Order: sequence, then structure tokens, then C-alpha cells
Amino acid sequence: IVLSVVALVILSPLLLLTALAIRVDSTGAVLFRQTRVGRGGKLFTAYKFRSMRAGAEQEQEQLAGLNEASGPLFKMKNDPRLTRMGRIFRRTSIDELPQLFNVLKGDMSLVGPRPPLPSEVAQYEEWHKRRLEVSPGISGLWQGSGRSLLTFDEMVMLDIFYIENWSLALDIKILLRTVPSVLSAHGAY
Repeated sequence: IVLSVVALVILSPLLLLTALAIRVDSTGAVLFRQTRVGRGGKLFTAYKFRSMRAGAEQEQEQLAGLNEASGPLFKMKNDPRLTRMGRIFRRTSIDELPQLFNVLKGDMSLVGPRPPLPSEVAQYEEWHKRRLEVSPGISGLWQGSGRSLLTFDEMVMLDIFYIENWSLALDIKILLRTVPSVLSAHGAY
């Protein structure tokens, strides 16, 4: 919580510039709110900067055949729903910064498995549900291990490794690995 407050204060100019860029670039809300699944299967509202045009969620079914991710995830390198600024925000993970407010609310942690959608959890195999044993995080082992280049099962295995080997030192190591991973944008889309 302390780190998220410090990050919000330090990053406040970037947060304001991002909000302004979204307003100038496209119509719609600056923040995107979406129901996600947290620890123990509890539903919560996750916050992100909007990176897609308004109504993009309703278009996903039409794009299902172009999905480049495995398992229950949906990802496209060149998703046509992204706004101009949204492409930049996704590659740099700036769109994730409002999740610092989710950390303050206690819905998320700085480090942990990414929070899944309820529709994704509905498709989980039993062993995938281990991801829900801890609070979801803004960053995790997957962040420095290939991000979107990983298969869903590889991501889950990293999450389980994290859960079974959690320590404050591991969290610090993951946070320190996140910075160069975000700056390089390797595997981000």
C-alpha cells in the first residue's frame, strides 16, 4: 500500500498526461472499468486507462478467429480496436497504472498473478484455479519471462511457482525485473 501511494504521487504527472492524451485521441471515458476475479474467486472492478475505442468489448466475439493466445485468453498483436495512443500505452504498460488504486483498495497487490476475467475462469481446468489462491498483481513472474509470448499454461505454471515460493525477496526481485521488461516492451501487446 505504501509503495502504491508513493508510485501514485511520483507518477501523477504521467497519469495526468495519459488521461489528457486519451481525451484528445478518442471519445469515451478515460478509465476502463472491468470485472475481474481476485483472491478466492472474489469479483472486483479493475481499473485501466482505456486503450481501445468505446464499445470494443462487444467486438471481441467477431475477432475470435484471430486470437493469438492459448487457453482462455484473448490477445492480438495488431488488435484493430486499439486507439493510436492505446497502442503506445499497451506496449509500455502505462494502461495498467490505474491498478495502483486497486492495490490501495486491497483488491490487488503489486506482485501476483494477473487478474482474470470471469469468462476466462469459467474455462479453467482445475489446476489453473490455483492462481486464485493469492491476490492478483500488477506485475508477476510472467512480466519478465516473455509476457504475451508465453502460453497460458506456461503463465499458470509461473504463477504456481510464485505462490509456492513467495517471499518478500522474490517480490522485490520481480519488481526490479519489471522495469527493464516494461522499458524494452519485449512480448508486450
